[in-house]
Amino acid sequence: MRVPRTLAFLSITLAALAFSSATAQTERRTLSGDRVSIYNIAGRLRVQPGGGSTVVAEVTRSGRDANQLRVQAGDIRGIATLRVIYPADRIVYPELGFRSNTELRVNEDGTFDDHGGGTGNWRDGDRVQIRGSGSGLEAHADMVVSVPRGQRLTVHWGAGEATVSNVDGDLSISVSAARITTEHTRGVLNLDTGSGSVSVIDAQGEVNLDTGSGSVTADGIRGNDLSMESGSGSMTVNNVDVKTLKAEVGSGGMRLGRVRASVVRAEVGSGGIDVDMMSAVEELVVEGGSGGVTVRLPATQGADVDIETGSGGIESDFAVQTTRFGRNHLRGQIGNGRGRIHIESGSGRVRLIKND
Repeated sequence: MRVPRTLAFLSITLAALAFSSATAQTERRTLSGDRVSIYNIAGRLRVQPGGGSTVVAEVTRSGRDANQLRVQAGDIRGIATLRVIYPADRIVYPELGFRSNTELRVNEDGTFDDHGGGTGNWRDGDRVQIRGSGSGLEAHADMVVSVPRGQRLTVHWGAGEATVSNVDGDLSISVSAARITTEHTRGVLNLDTGSGSVSVIDAQGEVNLDTGSGSVTADGIRGNDLSMESGSGSMTVNNVDVKTLKAEVGSGGMRLGRVRASVVRAEVGSGGIDVDMMSAVEELVVEGGSGGVTVRLPATQGADVDIETGSGGIESDFAVQTTRFGRNHLRGQIGNGRGRIHIESGSGRVRLIKND
């Protein structure tokens, strides 16, 4: 029996609508309170400025099994929360990459990675694996979060990508396997990745950057404190004006360019270190396990100097009133001696250079 053309067209249209509904569903949630926390296992995140006095999140559920995801909101321990609930312990998120995977421990209420901030202990949550391919629940949730000025927002994210732009507030973003990019932020900025790069452009306020594996890049940081740590991956920082700068890399090179800071502490397990100071320092401590160390300082710098290297030798553009001098160890004073400079390298040449 032939199906009437009109009925066939209607069937196709309904099927298309059903497919569209299953693969992309958007809803809008509003959260109010001094503190707001968001939890999501997989997807893309964009954080942007918003008006009014509430945080507005637009959540788009996508993927073959998108209709199985649930979006829940409500206070947990006095904090307004938004949580995406995934009813499975294997999540397929193709954008993670073929055969790539990462794991989280997720509580029943959808919270994770917040050291007890949910209804359960984050260490005792169910083990959830996020895969780039294979079998499992194929679903994720993308979010656009609009943040009013002065808001405190914490985001816990699994896999995907996070971008932040033009936000004036205190932000903490913790991800398992995702890269984070921010630009033009004001306020406290805490970024933490298990694996994935971190990039920060134009941040004013206290900044803390931490990645287990992945590069760290920053340009245009102003405030009191800048702290950066990478287990493995290069670190490149330019145009910094802070009181205290702390940078640590397990393996990978470090470049700190055009820095103004009173106190600088830089440490690399393996890889070269290059520090370019635009202002005199009160205290500078640089430690390298393996790799050369180059420190550039204003010609007016004064300091008590202690430089030591296991191998590679020591060079100095500054006239040093030495109290100890050898191929691999130099102690003495430059200028008025008011600051303190300690440089140590397990292997690699150490150079102290005058900035033009």
